[in-house]
Formats: sequence, C-alpha cells, structure tokens
Amino acid sequence: MSRELFKFKGGVHPPEHKAESNTRPVHAAPLPRKLVIPLRQHIGNPAKPVVDVGDHVKKGQMIAAADGNISVAVHASSSGIVTAIDLQPVPHISGLPDLCITIETDGRDEWIDHAPLDYQAMAPADLRMQLRDLGLAGLGGAVFPTGAKLDPGATKQCPTLIINGGECEPWITCDDVLMRHHADEILQGVAVMRHLMGSTEILVGIEDNKPEAIAAMRAAADRLDFAVEIVAVPTLYPSGGAKQMTEILTGKQVPSGKRSTDVGLQVFNVGTAYALARAVHHGEPLISRLVTVTGHVLRPQNVEALIGTPMHTLIMLAGDRDGTTGVLMGGPMMGMPMPDLEVPVVKATNCILVKSKELFPPLPHALPCIRCTRCADVCPAELQPQELFRFAKAGDFGRAQEYHLFDCIECGCCSYVCPSHIPLVDFYRYAKSEIWAHEKDKRAADLARERHEFRQFRLEREKKEKSEKLAAKAQAKRAELAAEPSASGAPDAEAKKALIAAALARAQAKKAGVAPKNVDHLPPDTQREIEEIEARRAKIRELAHQPLESEENK
Repeated sequence: MSRELFKFKGGVHPPEHKAESNTRPVHAAPLPRKLVIPLRQHIGNPAKPVVDVGDHVKKGQMIAAADGNISVAVHASSSGIVTAIDLQPVPHISGLPDLCITIETDGRDEWIDHAPLDYQAMAPADLRMQLRDLGLAGLGGAVFPTGAKLDPGATKQCPTLIINGGECEPWITCDDVLMRHHADEILQGVAVMRHLMGSTEILVGIEDNKPEAIAAMRAAADRLDFAVEIVAVPTLYPSGGAKQMTEILTGKQVPSGKRSTDVGLQVFNVGTAYALARAVHHGEPLISRLVTVTGHVLRPQNVEALIGTPMHTLIMLAGDRDGTTGVLMGGPMMGMPMPDLEVPVVKATNCILVKSKELFPPLPHALPCIRCTRCADVCPAELQPQELFRFAKAGDFGRAQEYHLFDCIECGCCSYVCPSHIPLVDFYRYAKSEIWAHEKDKRAADLARERHEFRQFRLEREKKEKSEKLAAKAQAKRAELAAEPSASGAPDAEAKKALIAAALARAQAKKAGVAPKNVDHLPPDTQREIEEIEARRAKIRELAHQPLESEENK
C-alpha cells in the first residue's frame, strides 16, 4: 500500500540539468598543497583555535574546539604544518574574510589514531557531545550542529524521523550519487539517529527523478532489522526544503517561529546521516564531503573533496574552460556568488557551479513591480513577496518582520517567475542582514547599559558597606569609652566640665594679653637694658596720646 502524499503551496519546475554530472564515477580530489580551513562552518559560535603557528598536525586532529553547545569542532583535513591563523577569503554571501587556519600539507596524509564509538553503551548526552567534538554539522545547507539537533528535548522522544534525499535544486547531484553508492552507510547513520531520538516512524523522501537512488535505498532498507519507508515524492522545486518535505510526507506544517520537534518530528539530510555513520562506526571527524562540480566545465562530476581545498583545484579537475563568467556555491536558485576562486570548500559546499553567458545569460535590467502576484502564487512559504520587497526597499524592516520575513527560505521561486526581473531574494537577504545588525547593536547597547547599572549598584553597595563599617566602629568606640572610668575617678560629665573650664581659662588669658615677664633672675646689665627699652616704649606711648598743634599756633 503506497503512502498518501500531500502537496505544499507554490513551487516551480526549472530545467533540472542533473544528467550532466550524475553519470560519471566519483573520484577523490587530489591533495592540495595548502588547506585553508575556516573556523565558522556552521550555525552558532565559531570554533576556537587549539593549535599555534608552526605546529605539526595529523589528519583528523582537532585544530579548533567547539565554543558552546551550538557549535562544532574543526579538524585538520590532512597532515602538515600550521602556517597561519588569520583572516582569509571564505565562501559567504557578504564576501568578507573570516578567521581561518592554514595548513601546508606534507603529502603523507597521516591519520591520528581513531576508533569506532560504542554508541549504544554511551549516555545520549555524552554521545551528542562526542559528535560535536567530531565536527558534525548538517550537510543539507543549514549546517546546524548535528549533536544539538539530535536532542529530542524534554519529551525524550521524537516520534517521526525524516531523512531528506529530495535534492530538488537544478544541477546538484551529490546526494543522488551518495545514495546510489553509499545507501547502506546512510541507513547505518539513520540507525544512530533512531537510537538518539527514540523514533518509531522513519521516512526517507526522494524525488522521483532519481530512480537509481530510490532503488539503492530500498534495497538497503530491506537488509535492516527495523522499518524504514523509502518514499518517492513528485519532482517540484523546492520539495527538498525541510518544511516542504515534511508537509509532503506527513501533511503537517511547522508553525511560524516553531521547530519541527514541536510537531513531533525531525529532518536530516542524507549526507548528514552518512557523515554520522563514518563518525560512529569509524571514529572519523567530518573532514571531507561529496561536491558536485558542474556547469561550464569539460567533465561535470562529483568529487570527494577535503574541507579546505581551494575551489579552483576542483574546477581544474573537472576541466576549466574559457568564457567563465562567475562561480556559484550551490545551485542557480539559492547559490551564492564566490568572491574568489581561492575560497575553500567548507561543510556547506554541496556544489560548485561554473557560469557562462550561454548557460546563464545576464538578466535584463529590473523594471518596476507591476503587482502581478506571480511571486505570491509560487511562494512555498505562503508569504507576500511583493509586500516584503516594498518594505525592504523602503527600509521599513519592522513591517517586513510583521509580514514574516524570516519565514522566507530564500528559495528564489519569486525571482524566477518575476516578469520585471527584480532580484527579490537579494532584497530579502539585505533586509534580514540589516535586522540582524540592528539586533546585534541593540544587544551590545543593552549589555553596556547592564554593565553600567551594575557598576553603579556596586559602587552604592560599597559606599553603604563602608558607612556601615564606620558607624559600627564608632559605636564600638563609644561603648569602649563608656565602659572605662575617667582618670580622676569623677564621672564623665564632671571630666567634661573640667576640660571645658580649662579651655575657657586659656582663652581668657590669651585675650587679656601675655603677663609681664619676670626679669629678676637675669644679669644686672641685661636688666638695665630691658628697663631702658621699657622706658622708651612708655615715652612713645605718652607722645602718641598728646593732641597735635594746629598750623596757626606754629
């Protein structure tokens, strides 16, 4: 009995261009002379370096540790010498450089000691931490830390586990080829997910334009001792989106602002399941991945590439051609242009798409929006793209959020059907980045205010504590004085009166003037001199008191 499937709203049918790369055998990319390994290859905090320039590292060795739960470690993709820890160009839509560790490879490709994990004997929390330290992140595009995503939460169980093999975007075939050649290992990873999530229903959704992959996965599922349902879903972009695949297979919609676990399910990419199997059954960290190299190249193909390999190395392997007009990481609908062909392969690199004028002619100049609503008709997230465009263009980001801007999955369906050739997704990305920047500034300002307020509170507290200590000390002194008798034996009040009387006497003496000095003990000559001085002073005082004569009497 076939499973009932549901349909999500919207979607488009762009040309697939799958056959160009999915018929060739998979090859391992050559070991590059230099590996540039970014520390931010996942959602969350970037990893922190644990090696120094000049260190010799082996393949699989941790070179940067995870920073918190929403983070993963980063490992050396081959053996060699760490030559730099600095900012380097990375594959990011902003084009900005980021912190990377550069390894000069030694050609030996020497592994560290590694061994399988007995995952069934490990506590789930310990296993998830081990997966974090092995660098596992989602390979379906979002690169969310796998260990954190494998936490079912307070319920301790996630009933439905969905493995996404849709791979709906044109040109990309890495998941298709992976399922054809490594179906058993993918389902080994699914067994680990089932163990951690406590899932009772396991569904694998694959678009029906991949018959070889469907057959390989069904054959592998028949060899398992638990039930896995392989479901062929209709080919429609973007059916490979997590929310869209969920709705197709179960009919459930994940509410805005909620997570899939809130409706009792979780979604993982087939590449993530394969990497999980390699980590658990072989102890291998995530240091390589399958990458589709296609487009304007001589030999479109899928290659197993080490993380940190320069993209131009893979393009040369596939056969560089004249007339290249640019390179996208990803497909034509959601891919991002690369600022430099020296940027490295990262965990999110599923495809390197080389462009040319013949394959990707330049778009005409954008015209004003004619309010045709075609964008709304094809939007799989059921948004109003024309309104989001208007708010983003006007800088009215608050209204854009009211219209659920962050529910946009940036699939590009709206831009694809727009008759005015407006790059709508670019405006949505701009609006999101501005909101994130504003939130970051707001958090920084809030933190500064909280620090200032805490400092003021601390100063007031210290001032109060100091005054309380002084008051206590004075009180203790008064108590001590009250306990001791006065030196004269009189009560304290009498002693105070005596002190006051003595002070008054000294003040009166000073006011009356200094008493004449006793000169009787001085020598006779000195006494005569003092007497003469006193006589002259008396004469001067007498003259000073006589009245002056007027001018007429002179």
